[in-house]
Amino acid sequence: MINSNQQEIQDNQKIQNKSFLKDIRLSDPRVRFVITAALVYLLSYVIYDLILKKYTLFDEHVIRIIINNADEVLRRLGYKTFKTTDLNDFQVLGIHGSIGVWVGKACDAISLFIIFSVFILAFPGRQRDKWWFVPFGILTIHIINVFRVVGLAIITYHAPEWLEFNHTYTFTFLVYSYIFALWIWWVNKYA
Repeated sequence: MINSNQQEIQDNQKIQNKSFLKDIRLSDPRVRFVITAALVYLLSYVIYDLILKKYTLFDEHVIRIIINNADEVLRRLGYKTFKTTDLNDFQVLGIHGSIGVWVGKACDAISLFIIFSVFILAFPGRQRDKWWFVPFGILTIHIINVFRVVGLAIITYHAPEWLEFNHTYTFTFLVYSYIFALWIWWVNKYA
């Protein structure tokens, strides 16, 4: 049996819930941001995970580009390198004398490109600025990812015992910090 105090509490909660739903309006920029981000992310997910990833070699081509770019940097730094860039899930780059680093689908930064782009596209700002900022962000994230692979290859050669730590923590922190800095730049300068 519900006493009068419990009934009053339940009635107040119902009123608050109705009031909360009433306060959510599409004209609110925060609501528009969340809805737009969810829709753009859903569309990106369908295109990438359910089509490109499943039926194409898109990831493998991106990984090949990363390995070729990282190989060029390592060679310019004076290292003798080896690489395997067959279009399969086993693409490796290394410095002679090391086991090298395997670059897999999780390392190609495509998911980071998507997350970065979703935030920029969903956040308020001029469309004209979004047209250059999104490709700029994707390109610079790619460049940082190439230098991440270069760093991991050098670590594997000089101090392989540090590979796991740097792969898991150091470079993850650096890449995500850069993406966060891009978002802050967007919010402060262009939104």
